[in-house]
Amino acid sequence: MQSVSVHASRNYEVLIGEGLLPKAGEKLAEVIPPCRAVIVSDDNVFALYGKTLRESLQSAGFDTMEFVFPHGESSKNLSVYGELLETMCAARIARSDCIVALGGGVVGDLAGFAAATYQRGIAFAQIPTSLLAAVDSSVGGKTAVDLPSGKNQAGCFYQPSLVLCDTDTFQTLPEDEYRNGCAEIIKYAMIGSEELFTSLEKKPVKEQYEAVVSRCVCMKRDFVEQDEFDRGCRMLLNFGHTFGHAVESCSQFSIAHGQAVAMGMAAITKAAVTRGFCAADTLHKLMELLEKYNLAAEIPFSAQELFLAAGSDKKSSGGSLNLIVPQKIGCCTIEKIKKDALLGWLQDGGIA
Repeated sequence: MQSVSVHASRNYEVLIGEGLLPKAGEKLAEVIPPCRAVIVSDDNVFALYGKTLRESLQSAGFDTMEFVFPHGESSKNLSVYGELLETMCAARIARSDCIVALGGGVVGDLAGFAAATYQRGIAFAQIPTSLLAAVDSSVGGKTAVDLPSGKNQAGCFYQPSLVLCDTDTFQTLPEDEYRNGCAEIIKYAMIGSEELFTSLEKKPVKEQYEAVVSRCVCMKRDFVEQDEFDRGCRMLLNFGHTFGHAVESCSQFSIAHGQAVAMGMAAITKAAVTRGFCAADTLHKLMELLEKYNLAAEIPFSAQELFLAAGSDKKSSGGSLNLIVPQKIGCCTIEKIKKDALLGWLQDGGIA
C-alpha cells in the first residue's frame, strides 16, 4: 500500500493499494469518529461494492444509509443533487455525520458538492472505483454538478477527509472506462513527467496500477498544495480539457471524458506544432501512445461547433482563455489568449 499526504485547507491521506475496500470502515474511523455515514453511489458500482463497504463501515461502528442514483454524466445535475440533500434532511443527517462517495468521477463530484453544502459542510471520504477518478477527480477538492449551459458550472472547492483507492476495483472496469483513465494518466505524463510517459510506452497501466496511480496522485498533490484554488500552476492539469470539454458538450456527453480529453490533447498538440511551441516529434510520440491505448485522436465536430461550445468554459476569464500548450513531453505552459482567437487554435489543431 502507498500513502500520499495532501496538505491543503484540510489535510488528508490518499491510500492506494489492493484489498483496501474491506478495510474502509477501519481507515475512516481513524479520521472521522464513527457516526452516521451516507453512502453515495451509482447503481452500477453499488451493485458490485455496496455490500462490502456497508459491512466494513458498520463493523467499525458507523450507522449507514445509502443514496443510489442512475449511473452516467446525465445524473450529475441539480435535480439529483437536490434529491440527495432532501434525503439527508429527511433522515436527519447532522453536521457531525459524513458522506462516503463510492464510485467514479460523477459520484465523487456530486457527493462532494453535497457534502460541501449540506448544513454548510459535513465531512466526506472519497472511494474512487474508476481509474480516472483515482488518478484525478478524487484528489484535490473539486466538486460540482453540471448545468444545461455547461459541465461543472455549479460547484466549489472542498477537500475530503480521506481518499481510499482499492486498485482491486479496477478489475471490474469495462474496457472503455479503463481507456478513459489511461487518457488522464497520459495527460499527467505530458504536463510533468517524461519518465512516466516512457513507462506507459513500455508497460500497460493495468500491469502497474499502484505505481502509476501513486505517481499521478503525487503530481496532483504538488499542484494542489501550490495552488489549491486553481488560479495558477494547477491550471496545467487542464491540458487537453478546453477542447475536450467542448467535445463532451457537442456530443451531449455521449463521448466519455477521457476519450474527449485524448482528442483535446491531440488537437492542442497539433496546434502547438503548427504555431512553433513544440517539435513535431512531440506530437508523433503522443499520437503513438494514444494509439497504443486505443484512444481516438480525431474530433468528429467542426471547429465552429467546438468554438461555440467552449464559450462557457470555466478556464475563461473575461475576454480571455487559458490554454495549456505543450513544449515537449513532460513540459507544458499556460498561454492566455483572447476568446476570439480560440477558433484559430482549433483550426490549427487540424479541425475543419
